[in-house]
Amino acid sequence: MLDAAVKALSQILSPPMRTILWRSIGLALVLITVLAIGLQRLLSWFADYGEGWAEAMLGPGFHTSLHILSWIISIAAGLGVVLGGIFLMPAVTSLVASVFVDDVADHVEREHYPAERPGDALPLGVAIPEGIKTALLTILVYLIALPFVLFAGAGFLIFFIATAWLLGREYFELAAMRFRPPAEAKAMRKDNAATVFTAGLFIAAFVSIPIVNLATPLFGMAFMVHMHKRLSGPRPELIEPARKTGMPVV
Repeated sequence: MLDAAVKALSQILSPPMRTILWRSIGLALVLITVLAIGLQRLLSWFADYGEGWAEAMLGPGFHTSLHILSWIISIAAGLGVVLGGIFLMPAVTSLVASVFVDDVADHVEREHYPAERPGDALPLGVAIPEGIKTALLTILVYLIALPFVLFAGAGFLIFFIATAWLLGREYFELAAMRFRPPAEAKAMRKDNAATVFTAGLFIAAFVSIPIVNLATPLFGMAFMVHMHKRLSGPRPELIEPARKTGMPVV
């Protein structure tokens, strides 16, 4: 598993991957920016609306105090959007990964498994819904875990474990679905749940590093291509020619 992680890390910086890297970073930044602007405007609207409602309830004598409070809340909301963008990075990378899954997998398979049958490209109608489902599930889990952040960092541990499970699950299934029907890919993931979760810990650690985490779609996908290959067992397309020629299987 560590060897697979090292191979994935080394390949995401290779010349053939750089174009995909810049495209994925660009898409991630666009999604984060849109999300941040939307949240900031929504929170600012709530602050302004709350100020008007409170002034109507308490009277004009509280106008200055309420205006200062609204200003403080707006600043806190802005900081909250920044922190929210950090916590929502796994959700963003899930969407980005669903767009570039085949580009990354093709490079990994050509470089490390040239003698094997390449995987079939996933239709966007299959890959993108998987990314959207993972992103929405990530947001839901994070909202549930958010209250626990106040309890001695328990929330951060929940975030990390949830990220490992969610991203490990998505990236492995995307890699497996290039060779198997979706139902079979999901069944394979369940049969190897402990291994996939452990591999997901590597991806969770990667996505927790600011700036570097923009490359998570490439690292996660490349890593899980290796993991799927290893969990798939013997490859018939390599074994059969060896049997016919009498040569030992490597």
